[in-house]
Order: sequence, then C-alpha cells, then structure tokens
Amino acid sequence: MNRNETSAFSPELETYLQEAEPSQLKELSEWLRIPSVSTLPEHKEDVERAAAWLAQKMTSIGLDNVQIIPTGGHPIVYADWLHAGTGAPTVLVYGHYDVQPVDPLEMWTSPPFEPAVRGDDLFARGASDDKGQLLAHVAAVEALLATSGNLPVNVKFLVEGEEEVGSGALTAFVPAETGKLAADVCVISDTHILSPEQPLIIYGLRGVWAGEVTVRGPSQDLHSGMFGGAVHNPNQAMCALLARLHDDAGRVAVPGFYDDVQSLSSQEREALAQVPYGDEQLLRESGAPAVWGEQGYTVTERIGARPTLEINGMWGGFVGEGFKTVIPAEAHAKVSCRLVPEQPSSAIGPMIERYLQQIAPDTVEVEVRTLQHAPATVVPLDVPEMQAGARAYARIFGVNPVFSREGGSIPIATIVQESLNVPILFMGFGLPDDNLHAPNEKLHLPNFYRGIRVGIALMEELVSS
Repeated sequence: MNRNETSAFSPELETYLQEAEPSQLKELSEWLRIPSVSTLPEHKEDVERAAAWLAQKMTSIGLDNVQIIPTGGHPIVYADWLHAGTGAPTVLVYGHYDVQPVDPLEMWTSPPFEPAVRGDDLFARGASDDKGQLLAHVAAVEALLATSGNLPVNVKFLVEGEEEVGSGALTAFVPAETGKLAADVCVISDTHILSPEQPLIIYGLRGVWAGEVTVRGPSQDLHSGMFGGAVHNPNQAMCALLARLHDDAGRVAVPGFYDDVQSLSSQEREALAQVPYGDEQLLRESGAPAVWGEQGYTVTERIGARPTLEINGMWGGFVGEGFKTVIPAEAHAKVSCRLVPEQPSSAIGPMIERYLQQIAPDTVEVEVRTLQHAPATVVPLDVPEMQAGARAYARIFGVNPVFSREGGSIPIATIVQESLNVPILFMGFGLPDDNLHAPNEKLHLPNFYRGIRVGIALMEELVSS
C-alpha cells in the first residue's frame, strides 16, 4: 500500500480496504479461472459463465437492476445504483469480461487460466485486460456500500463480452439504449499507467481499421519446377506490394492517408513531452535493436498521436513441416491502421485497395477486405471530469498524473461518447509490461488495490467537480 493512502479515507473505510485485500484477490482469481475467450466458439459457454459470475457478484454487493442481456453474440451485463439523490452526477463504468486466446501456450510460465502470484504480480489471461481493472470498480462500490450504505454518485455498469472481437453487440446496444445508459461521465479502466508510482490519464485513443489483403495469381497451386520463372508468384508480388506501403522516412505511402490528419497543437506536444518515456524505454520494453518510425516525431507522439499502418500477418502456399515446391494461387496478409482524430475509418480500406491495385502489375489481382473499423476518441484536457480524475489519482498515489494519448483502440469508446454525449475518462492502472494479448499476462497487485481506492476517490471528487 502507498504510504499516502492512509489519510485518503476515513479510518473505518481504510480498515475495511486493508482487511478486504485477501478476499478481493481470491474473487479475482476465481473469475480469472473462467476461460472467457470470446473469439473461439468452443469457449461460448465459458464466456456465458464469466458473465453469470459477474452478475452474481454485482447482486451480492447490493447493486440494483442486475441483468444478463442476451445478444446475437456474447451477453452484456448491466447493473446500477441510483440512490445518490437529486443533483448527484451519474457515472457509467464500462469494461469487458472477455479475454484473448492464449497462444502460444508453451510460452506461459504457468497455465493461463490457473492464476499464480509471483512476487507482487498476479499472472493469468485477463488479469489486466480487463477483468482485474473492471473488478476494482466493482470492489470500490462494494467498499462504500459495506461501510456507509451509500455512494456519493449514481453508478451504472455496462460490461460486454465482445471487446476482443470488435464489440459488435454493444455497437448496436448503446445507441438503442441511450435512456438506460444516460450518464454525466463514462469511466473506462482498460489502459495503463507509467509505473507503480506514476499515474497516467489517457485523454485520447487512436481509431482502428483492420483488413485482409489478397493477391491472386494462377487459378490453382502450381509446380514451381514447371511454372517457376514464367508465372508471377503471388507471395513475391505480395511482398513487393506491402513494401511500398511505407516510404523511406517511415510515412505511410498510401495517397490521401494523411489528408485529414490534424497537426499536433503546441499544448499537446508540451503535454506529451512531460511523459517520462522515450527511445531507451521503448527499446528496453520491446527488445527491438533500434527505434523506427515516422521522422520528425518522438516515440510518444508516434505511438499515441500519429497514424500508423502495420502488417500483422502473412501467409500463402505451403507452410507445413517438410517442403513442397509450389507456386501458390493466392497470398494473404492481415493489415491494420491506427488512426487519429478526423481520419474517417470507413475510408481507409478503399483507400488502401485503390493504391495497391494502382501499383500492382497486371500479372496478379489484388483485393482488400475490411474486417473492422472505428474512429479515434479524444477528450479535452480541461473538462471538469478530467480534473476530478487527476485529483483522484493524486490523492492515492501522492503525485499528479501525466497526460498522454494511447496508441491502442477501444472501438466502443467513440460510440459511447457520441451516443451519450459524455466525456470519457480513461483511468487505468495496468502497467506497460503487463503482456496484454501475449503469454504471461499479469496484473501488479499493488496497482489493483490502489485502483480500488482510486475508484472510491473518483466518485468523491466528481461530486465536487
């Protein structure tokens, strides 16, 4: 526990929080044992079990109107507590209970769905993304209701089981249920802070476009000894095309890609410059031999405030054990872009397709298929709710947070912001090395307990904002 926390709350509440830590860890571990992998059909029942576990927990702590809402995909969990009185703000807490697949399994030090504590870290799939961070808010509400019977604000929880597969059900649910979800602010804890001692408020998330590129050549796979050198190999053509998606300065070469990209303001560049993160930290965390990217920008700006295009996977032909001398009929690549405000996410796929078709030789055909897209989200730094969040962090950590943009995307955030017309507070407490989406995902337990306290402090600070 941070030494500054002892004076943050009343003695009764602080005693409760300290004594509750073992049971909070036990409950989180219990939830993490449910393999709620949303993208794999064989885990459909596990995803539903994870939703049921959360609903039961919400009911047990005294939340009202707890619902497991069926969808065409995985269920949505809703709950609320609306007894704070006239004039009290309403906080909508968003999170997700689904998790990523665990591949490659052999890289895990301990089984991904058997939570293991090593030192101050809890290792399990979903520990940081997002079960641990979400459960901290549930525990914050539980602590206040258990010790005082009241909350200073009204609270609504909106928790989905499809964040890792594009939030399809919630994308339709939120615009259709604006009355049910009406709030003054939305809090999302699905991000990270800089270190156990330095909190960070994310004021913007990049948008995303993801798709699949297909290069087609011959009508069927061919023997490379009989046709090699006379038929253009789609694998070779794919490599040549993808290599032309960037120029030598690290910029995306697709015509029109930067047309709607706004220059960073001096205020934003100054704020981002305060983030204690640079080339050295990037190389240490990534293991890369050198920094790469768009020239003229720091790594913090490249990661959070500039658009990117990445090649996420490539395949074609024979890739099994042994060898097969074949010219494949098709080659494929997964490509994604991280987008900044004003970039129209729906236009990126056609833009890339036009460019690739323009530069492709007449020996192959090129197709680009969009898989998902969502625009970027940015919240002004000076809104009262943002300042309340900063005060809450400062009360618990003893230092003021820094502000930065985040390179990742939470597609539903923009839909919530636009449908409900509320600011969003991205107030996470994961760490940059939590191995999200990778083997050995973890949650730093001191952050988990501080996250509960930050959730309580935020509710109190919002009343005075």
